[in-house]
Amino acid sequence: MELILKQDVQNLGFKDDVVTVKPGYGRNFLIPQGMAVLATPSAKKVLAENLKQKAHKEAKIVADAKAIAEALKALDIKITAKAGGEKLFGSVTNADIAEVLEKNGHAIDKKFITSGIVKRTGKYTASVRLHRDVIVELPYEIIAEQA
Repeated sequence: MELILKQDVQNLGFKDDVVTVKPGYGRNFLIPQGMAVLATPSAKKVLAENLKQKAHKEAKIVADAKAIAEALKALDIKITAKAGGEKLFGSVTNADIAEVLEKNGHAIDKKFITSGIVKRTGKYTASVRLHRDVIVELPYEIIAEQA
C-alpha cells in the first residue's frame, strides 16, 4: 500500500515522502492518526507541484540548520549529576541534554536528540537531527556533582 506521509514518522520516513507499508499498518494506524494519505495519481501530482514550490524555501531552511549545527559543535557541554563514584544516582536522558541546550540558547525538542540513557560519568556523544539532511554529533560530558 503506497502512502504519502503528512508528517515525519520515526523509522518510516519524513513529511511528503511516498512510502510503501503493509495495508493494515496504513489503514489502521497511519491514516486514522492523520499521519498519511493514500498515494493516488492525483495526490502524487499535487505532491510533485508542492515539492517544486517548496524547493527554494527548503534551501534556506537547510542553511539555517547548518548554521545551528556549527553553533552546537562549538558548545562545551558539561552536565552535573549526583553520583557515587562513577555511577549516577538516576540517569541522564535526552530531556536533560535538551534542557542544557535550552540554557545555551538553542531550543531543540528532545525527540530530535538521540543519546540513550546514560548512567555513568564520562564523555559521550548525542545525535541531534536539525533537518532531514542535517544531523550533528554533539559531544557532552557528565561530571559528578560536588558536595
